[in-house]
Amino acid sequence: KHVFYVLFQECSKKQKNDDTQSTSVDALSSNDGFEEKNEFHTLANAKILLSDCLACDNCMTSEEGARVFQQNQKELFRILNLNKKCDTSKHKVLAVSICPQSLPYFAAKFNLSVNDAAKRLCGFLKSLGVHYVFDTTIAADFSILESQREFVQRYQRRNQEEHALPMFASACPGWIRYAERVLTNLVTSHICTAKSPQQIMGSLVKGYFARQQNLSPDKIFHVIVAPCYDKKLEALREDFYTALYNSQEVDCVLTSGEIVQIMEQKNVSMKDVTEVAVDSLFDEIKEGDVVRHDGKRSDGYLEHIFKHAAKELFGMDVEEITYKALKNKDFQEVTLEKDGETVLRFAAAYGFRNIQNMVLKLKKGKFLYHFVEVLACPGGCLNGKGQAQTEDGKPDKALLNQMEEVYAAIPVRLPETNMHVQKMYQDWLEGMDSKKVQETLHTKYSAVNQTASSLDIKW
Repeated sequence: KHVFYVLFQECSKKQKNDDTQSTSVDALSSNDGFEEKNEFHTLANAKILLSDCLACDNCMTSEEGARVFQQNQKELFRILNLNKKCDTSKHKVLAVSICPQSLPYFAAKFNLSVNDAAKRLCGFLKSLGVHYVFDTTIAADFSILESQREFVQRYQRRNQEEHALPMFASACPGWIRYAERVLTNLVTSHICTAKSPQQIMGSLVKGYFARQQNLSPDKIFHVIVAPCYDKKLEALREDFYTALYNSQEVDCVLTSGEIVQIMEQKNVSMKDVTEVAVDSLFDEIKEGDVVRHDGKRSDGYLEHIFKHAAKELFGMDVEEITYKALKNKDFQEVTLEKDGETVLRFAAAYGFRNIQNMVLKLKKGKFLYHFVEVLACPGGCLNGKGQAQTEDGKPDKALLNQMEEVYAAIPVRLPETNMHVQKMYQDWLEGMDSKKVQETLHTKYSAVNQTASSLDIKW
């Protein structure tokens, strides 16, 4: 708790930068065309606070701040307008990938089924001029499968390698940014090397899909619709950039709330939009009904890795997982018992206070967990700060409860059962143990030294 207070106090002080820094952002935002007051804060109104997400201005350089600010609705419309001009050499194929934790927001907000929400959102985006709309669930399939395999390998090496365990999940960009910039080498060697679903989706769209369509990666403009702002920072990482094509795997991230802003600006209601089936990465096939992974409010890394490890390491089939809440509902643990001994101990740590408590235990050498699913947002990904917020920036609890009900009702599909994934491992990635798998689906997280000054960035 003491560490939390000190860090929060430090970041709050940094929010009070002189006017010359903050006005530069205000000047950029003055012509956005998205200044009307509505149910969601406009980009110019809400500041990042440590209590909101871990990627506060203490972790952001001036250059990053400027580049993050460019990821807004204005950038999407810049590409849409570019595609209307005569010079076809500058046209881009516009692809939008939607995170599964964003769909319950649209379903609950507009009182739709999650399948209807997906189709109407697709219809709306295509009415703007978007060419392809994808679901990122397949990217999460890859991320979970790679995380499962890595955990088993780490567990088997735990007596030979000091940093093999614990393993921390790598899917949350706010947590990754905080670990690299603040916690440094204490934590980074323990982070799973599997890319997040967002960035694997970037590899799929700019790699696999581009090849299928005979397109150069730089000819595709790839937008992610996500529940949180930290995803914008993740898209800027240097390890997700291809110098040969001068192309990021993800060009722009818009939050669910920013998409609703566009609807409001155009006076469009989701219920009035024509339903259009979501596209697939595979030829002319369309996606079927929406599916999800195990896990109540996220992609379910803990549950999938736990069940996989129980089977692979101990020959035990786990059907249902029982969570035990510890200090609060956002810090829970799961254990596996065999012959009276606890052989696996996993935890879910959501929100900054729980992350700090976890790190303190690690520093003191009192860390008992083999794996921790770490998420920056209290309540998990559904509670991302880019959706389900009231006008004063607080969580809309009633809407969030609806979202959780919608998400829980979505059918679960195990990553292992996705035949497209299995086929891509063989045809595109040259086998599950190939060098291409490491290059395409993995990255490395390490301590980052900050040299540039911070910018009091506003969303």
